[in-house]
Amino acid sequence: MATLIHTLADHSDDVNYCAFSSSCLATCSLDKTIRVYSLNNFSELPYSPLKGHTYAVHCCCFSPSGHVLASCSTDGTTVVWDAGDGRLLAVLEQPSGSPVRVCRFSPDSTSLVSGAADGSVALWNTQSWKLYRSGNVKDGSLVACAFSPNGIFFVTGSSCGDLTVWDDKMRCLHNEKAHDLGVTCCDISSQPISDGEHGFRYFQMASCGQDNQVKLWLISFADFLGVELKYKCKLNGHSAPVLACAFSSDGQMLVSGSVDKCVIIYETSTGNTLHTLSQHTRYVTTCAFAPYSPLLATGSMDKTVNVWQFDLKQPCAGNTVENESKVPVEDWSEDDVSAWLCAQGLAEFVGLFKMNNIDGRELLNLTKESLANELKIESLGLRSKVLQKIEELRMKTISAPGAVPDEFLCPITRELMKDPVIAADGYSYEKEAMENWISNKRRSSPMTNLPLPSLLLTPNRTLKMAISRWLEAHQQ
Repeated sequence: MATLIHTLADHSDDVNYCAFSSSCLATCSLDKTIRVYSLNNFSELPYSPLKGHTYAVHCCCFSPSGHVLASCSTDGTTVVWDAGDGRLLAVLEQPSGSPVRVCRFSPDSTSLVSGAADGSVALWNTQSWKLYRSGNVKDGSLVACAFSPNGIFFVTGSSCGDLTVWDDKMRCLHNEKAHDLGVTCCDISSQPISDGEHGFRYFQMASCGQDNQVKLWLISFADFLGVELKYKCKLNGHSAPVLACAFSSDGQMLVSGSVDKCVIIYETSTGNTLHTLSQHTRYVTTCAFAPYSPLLATGSMDKTVNVWQFDLKQPCAGNTVENESKVPVEDWSEDDVSAWLCAQGLAEFVGLFKMNNIDGRELLNLTKESLANELKIESLGLRSKVLQKIEELRMKTISAPGAVPDEFLCPITRELMKDPVIAADGYSYEKEAMENWISNKRRSSPMTNLPLPSLLLTPNRTLKMAISRWLEAHQQ
């Protein structure tokens, strides 16, 4: 299932990090450079290598659109590059001047986080490239970072073993001792799941550390719930410190790389090991899945980056969007559209659609003319193929039952209510969800966050009858 298709051996020292956009792969190294490759044939782009740092480059990342590349270094700076032509756009100096270990763009590209060896965290505005806010972790170096899918929160990992959750105002919301000997990396899946116990929507987070462990967590970022982080399980397999971990774009796989020179790919739903890859001859320092194609990159202290291709048997992320999500197509994000393209066998158009900011509403409005004139798809056959898939999507959208009225959805679970009750805040909730809310010793309203004057729950029979009538009308 995982086949080694290319080995990149251009760096002259340890490879520290690798990152994908929809069309490129970037790698960085102790040799002070960043190299950028085309995913078409893995040839190095004309402007590569990028040389701007005076010391080792520890991390690199693309903005969600793929238009901008950031890199950070022991020299105390985070450098921002134009991913199209390699132009240097900005040099962001860490306020403390400490070596910068990690950098990450927010999902909406409005901010960039940089974390340093002295524990300082800087949040930069990507419009002005000015410092917006800064903070510090309690102890240790900041070595890992991951954003929540909504971009409002992010998690940092430190060398003292803590995972810290921050909001976009740089307020520390939660701190958790995760790994005894230090966190080395963390990642958050973009695909939500239900915890199966209370019906709340969580995201999976992975962390790894010097204690040889990979851990899975459930984390909730709902505004009215606050942040909740709970330990899920440990994934076994490595015999030495684990230096890197990353989710696939559909959340179905997790990859990790270790000092034991092995790369392990897990199935996240079961925790089972799918593959163990052992081609590197020294420590594996980094691993990353491509966002919308079946590619994996792994980098090592052996100065190489291996690129692997998967023969995917399972549906890709687009099936999750189309078949499982309750989000109407017109409300799809650009990432949802990219996932849908992948599911339809149109992954080659992901970069083009992202470049033109095609979201769900834009997707449904595409025509033969706009595909040719605006998106510049020259091949008539390819235009027809794309248009056919869009027409199929339009038909499903038109024939789908009407969207569930928002007042029929429980504010906690966002599911259709079966047994609605009125709480003391005047809002209606699913009875079981609100009882679980109260049983967890919460005494505030899920909607307003204000104290509940009473814990009494009153059946809302009028709403229950309205939901029943709506169900009857839409099940005919």
